[in-house]
Amino acid sequence: MCGIAGMAGVRDSALLDAMLKITRHRGPDDRGTYLTNGTSPEFQAAIGCNRLKVLDLSSAGHQPMSSPDGGVWVVYNGEIFNFAALREELCADGWSFRSQADTEVLPLLYLKYGDRMVEHLNGIFAFAIWDSRQQRLLVARDRMGVKPLYYARAGSRLYFASEVKSLLLAPELRAEIDPAALSEFLSLLYVPNPGTMFKNILKLEPGCLLTWQDGKISIDRYWDGSERIPWMQGDERELAQQCRAVLKDAVRRQLVSDVPVGFFLSGGLDSSALLACAAEVHGGPLRCYTIAFQKEHARMEQSGDDRSYAKLVAERFGAECHELLVAPDVASLLTKVIWHMDDAVADPAAIATYLICREAKSDATVLLSGQGADEVFGGYRVHLIPKLASRLQLLPPKLRERFIPAALQAVSGLGGRMPRLNPGLLMAACRFSGKALRMSGLTPQDQYIGMRSYLDGMELSSLLNPDVLGVSRPPDLMLKQHFSAAASLDFVDQMLYVDQQTFLPDLNLAYTDKLSMAASIEVRVPFLDHAVVDFMRQVPPELKLHGYKQKYILKKAMENILPAEIISRRKAGFGLPVRSWLQNELREMVGDLLSERRVRERGLFQPEAVARMVRENGRSRDYTLPLWALLTLELWQQVFLDESRSVGVPNAHLD
Repeated sequence: MCGIAGMAGVRDSALLDAMLKITRHRGPDDRGTYLTNGTSPEFQAAIGCNRLKVLDLSSAGHQPMSSPDGGVWVVYNGEIFNFAALREELCADGWSFRSQADTEVLPLLYLKYGDRMVEHLNGIFAFAIWDSRQQRLLVARDRMGVKPLYYARAGSRLYFASEVKSLLLAPELRAEIDPAALSEFLSLLYVPNPGTMFKNILKLEPGCLLTWQDGKISIDRYWDGSERIPWMQGDERELAQQCRAVLKDAVRRQLVSDVPVGFFLSGGLDSSALLACAAEVHGGPLRCYTIAFQKEHARMEQSGDDRSYAKLVAERFGAECHELLVAPDVASLLTKVIWHMDDAVADPAAIATYLICREAKSDATVLLSGQGADEVFGGYRVHLIPKLASRLQLLPPKLRERFIPAALQAVSGLGGRMPRLNPGLLMAACRFSGKALRMSGLTPQDQYIGMRSYLDGMELSSLLNPDVLGVSRPPDLMLKQHFSAAASLDFVDQMLYVDQQTFLPDLNLAYTDKLSMAASIEVRVPFLDHAVVDFMRQVPPELKLHGYKQKYILKKAMENILPAEIISRRKAGFGLPVRSWLQNELREMVGDLLSERRVRERGLFQPEAVARMVRENGRSRDYTLPLWALLTLELWQQVFLDESRSVGVPNAHLD
């Protein structure tokens, strides 16, 4: 795992060094650069890499790495999990290898297949290849968008990097907010690709190739997953056994490492399934890391205490389990987290990810995560909405529109007065049920979009200043485009496709990559292994969502392997207890960062609307995540806009 950066149409060694220096946390073990010797811009390029040593810890794995004749140079961030098979294929072609690093297969595959080399890779990656024979730069990102890649154009020049902060060092680029992205961010908590919160800076979309030649760029999609393919035949028992075998093989591939490997472990189905598979295929010690909150803070959240479940699973498989107890003072890390995130992503789980990775660093360099299982197997409550909505529509309108919402509002406030009841779980159930009622009369697409949105159109209209609202992209625009692309799929698979194109790479995988690399930790995601994804695309929808049972085939696959209470455990989110913190320990921070004076100075929002959200949060409405988004955006502006050319790098951000 590494960090890459580079440019084409220009060759600036000092700039490239600076771009790498600012992301040294992504690869503190080694640094290398390659610069062309062309005299005119169309022959000029520079690429570089910060290396985190995971495979082949010797200097033989140094990047940039070239083909034997020096005509092709590559910098690469990620892991190629089928590199051993690819080496055998290339050796059969007569090539020999100088290292044991997976990087070395890339220039040789390019010589053999050209751009179609990506079709032969099973991995998580972002790489750049300079072909000196054609004076051409090829930049690629993996199918699911596990590894990030940002780029910007300045006339005929192209800049690219693993993190935006590297791009902001280019003299032609400035850190500016893109007002068109504000509605998306406030509603979804992220900016859908290819956009970012930065004006004129874009993400390379998952499964895409970007080429630069003679000052012109083109972008092509090499993998999509929106086309319908035949479903597998067989009874659910057979398919469940196949599912477990495919997942076990993926875990085996992703455990290959020359440095210690550990696991995120929440005690939920996904992380527990990975640990169970690892116990079968791995002969070494198993290390796990879990996060916990103080009991009084967790009461406001729907998730219970992960520690007891994580301990149960760890003991079942003989794993060493490390517990990390977090307190509200982690909010002091928020500015640092935002600097590492680059792009604005408003998910408190980013802080939790950083804390776990920082804790694990002394024992492991690689962690396996259960991320991606919900988007591949169907594990989010939003996936239930079409089924629920059809039932809710059978209710009398007056009951559905007036009496039940009023009852839910009343019941939601009872949790704190009932000692045996988890108030967070009760409030979450009421929030979900109330929203489902409001969505029940819409089309299935709009139901999904509404459930994925934290602010609706009327709330955005009252929050954003009119001039900002006038240029903002509708937050549902990109989601509807993805639904349209997947129109041939069953609706369950349509929802999963939209998740995989947006929520997964732009929120979950984005914060996981940035905050793990902030601690110089590589995170691998076996549920997004190509073989697992390809298998699940062939699984009939009713084995993903079986009635109201979610991730049905995964649960069947792990029966009699995992403890029954893990398989039957309800879905619990990964993150921090921000509901309690915002209303108590972080109340002063909210008052400062979202004060009327500060909001008015920024000129983006209407101060009275922000004040109303703060006032009503936890009372008539749950504005926890929209308020977290506003806090994130304010700090993002302080870090990247107010500090301008320093790219927000005060010493406090650097370890």
